[in-house]
Amino acid sequence: MTLRQDADRIISEAIKKVLPDEAVAQALEGKDFGEGKIYVVAAGKAAWQMGKAAADCLGDRIEAGVVVTKYDHVKGEIPKMTCFEAGHPVPDENSFRGTQAALDLVADLNPEDTVLFLLSGGGSALFEKPLIPAEELQDLTGQLLACGAEITEMNTIRKRISAVKGGKFAIACAPAKVYSIVLSDILGDPLDMIASGPAYPDSATAEDALAYIRKYDLRLSNEAMELMKIETPKELSNVETIITGSVRNLCKAAEDAAKELGYKTVFLSDMLSCEAREAGSFMASIAKSYRNTAESIAFVAGGETVVHLTGKGKGGRNQELALAAAEGIAGLKDTAVFSVGSDGTDGPTDAAGGYCDNNTKAQLADKGISIFDVLRNNDAYNALKETDGLIITGATGTNVNDFSMVLIKR
Repeated sequence: MTLRQDADRIISEAIKKVLPDEAVAQALEGKDFGEGKIYVVAAGKAAWQMGKAAADCLGDRIEAGVVVTKYDHVKGEIPKMTCFEAGHPVPDENSFRGTQAALDLVADLNPEDTVLFLLSGGGSALFEKPLIPAEELQDLTGQLLACGAEITEMNTIRKRISAVKGGKFAIACAPAKVYSIVLSDILGDPLDMIASGPAYPDSATAEDALAYIRKYDLRLSNEAMELMKIETPKELSNVETIITGSVRNLCKAAEDAAKELGYKTVFLSDMLSCEAREAGSFMASIAKSYRNTAESIAFVAGGETVVHLTGKGKGGRNQELALAAAEGIAGLKDTAVFSVGSDGTDGPTDAAGGYCDNNTKAQLADKGISIFDVLRNNDAYNALKETDGLIITGATGTNVNDFSMVLIKR
């Protein structure tokens, strides 16, 4: 098998191991919901997959449900559930429609009832009822994405301009109980930050939100600034939460797949959090340190990098990471770096990530393409397309951050 074939095999096997079907089934196994009715609300990039798994497990016990997920992520009808596709990473009118349907579903429930809340990454955009005009919310989201704010910083701000984030959805469900099954997409699995914590007490404060606004020099209306000063719920008595998957599981699955292909594996971190270009340079430096290895070796790191937009090209953080590594691994023997988003989408593109090997720089140079210029314009997608370096998986149905690998094949 070639390096690229190895990479594709590892990607396929790793993502397969973190699909939510089995995780949801395990979380529901033996769960006693009592005599009350069960209502399902699923939100996030993996919402359809999680909702389908719940329907398969609970069948007629489900009274009704609402699923809100990303465009092109609904794979069919789910009995008793209404599915909405909506905007991500910037919320749109369908985000608001789906969320309002969920709020209508859980209104006026009884203490004996349970809301089965299935949450995955991307919920911050997909599950939203804004307390400010939609245009301002979309503008603020764009500012946060462009400035390179960390996801926890973004969500601290977004909670305060939302009617459902920061524990407010759980309050809307009361007096019914909420059983929340969470697929984590944030490093360290902070439950109050995953999808901005609609059913979890908020650990961040109004002071934190105001500090982030100053840090990134964000533009907010006077009305939005006043909302920043209002504290979110710090205690919730009607919620039980369980985490079903995370980036650590993804990294372990990638390691196992690489071992099956004959690679010795080295786990680097599941907390990779820096500029995508810096992460790419770091992965390339590891490859250079092991250029004389006599055995096949794979290094894996998981996390979520960020991109500061300096151009108007097309790409995503994983594509940018891989392309940034291409400079450093140029000319090394049988060496590749790839990076993948587990949800199957990387930035506003149809690619899950990018792949570069020791020949990528030369291939681009032959076409008159400079890696430096491409990165400056944030146009990794079009450059990787020229070298067959785009990783296309389609929507996977899961979302547990990203993983990156160095492969050295001997």
